[in-house]
Amino acid sequence: MEPVVTVGLDGSPESLSAARWAADEAERRKLTLRLLHAWPLLVPEPTHVPAEMDQNYWARRIVHKARAELQARHPGLPIVGNLVADDAQHALLRAASESEMTVLGSRGLVRVESYFLGDISMPVVVRADGPVVLVRAETSGQGPQPAPAAEGGVVVALKLHGPCDDLLEFAFASAAARDVPLRAVHGQSLPLVAYAPWGVDHDVTEEITQDAQKHLNQILRPWRDKFPLVEVSDSVALESPARAVTGAAHGAGLLVVGRRKHRPALAPHLGPVGQAAIHHARCPVAVVPHD
Repeated sequence: MEPVVTVGLDGSPESLSAARWAADEAERRKLTLRLLHAWPLLVPEPTHVPAEMDQNYWARRIVHKARAELQARHPGLPIVGNLVADDAQHALLRAASESEMTVLGSRGLVRVESYFLGDISMPVVVRADGPVVLVRAETSGQGPQPAPAAEGGVVVALKLHGPCDDLLEFAFASAAARDVPLRAVHGQSLPLVAYAPWGVDHDVTEEITQDAQKHLNQILRPWRDKFPLVEVSDSVALESPARAVTGAAHGAGLLVVGRRKHRPALAPHLGPVGQAAIHHARCPVAVVPHD
């Protein structure tokens, strides 16, 4: 199968924002865009059936309407529609294994109940084989609008230990495709030894910062060589990693965070940085699985 960017469509403003973002991304990367709508009650395509008797009418309408808008915006972009008679979560997970990335609309956590109101984004994020990008619909006086596609560059959240090649490959490729800067951010909470009766011991914090900066430079060096045209900056923040990353994402066009493919049985499927990113970042968030 040719490389594709897959976007899940359900007719919501969030999914349409995701489709617009995915079309921009597919065009940048010179990939085919696949518009996927899944519904268990889809039936084999009927022939010569009036619209009012066609069970697939509304499903086809969702895909056709989005395709018409996106094709008008991107005349040269290859776009295919895909109706799947399956549960949306199953269909998207299968599509993710066949795609360069999967793009979904996201409500974020405007209220706690949004976790339970039929939102399939989280189950797909924590189980997909490939990168999943969550795009939140921005509201304005003209109704929901797509989040900005490239303004402000790409931010990637980095740990200093463990493999992160898949994460950095995606982040650098995304920055290169957009021709925007990449900022690597590492957050590290201060240990107890950094605190003194009078406050924070600056000698200790300076040592921690220098050590973290050294490791960060070592991790980024081969990727700077591989992507010489990408302008790269990095920063170490001595605070909660989740707070450091979400703070750095203000004004970004894309935030990239990692997710370990194999986590202990009782551990959350997504770490605190990933949780904070998808719930609170206003820009699109890419969650990239890695070993």
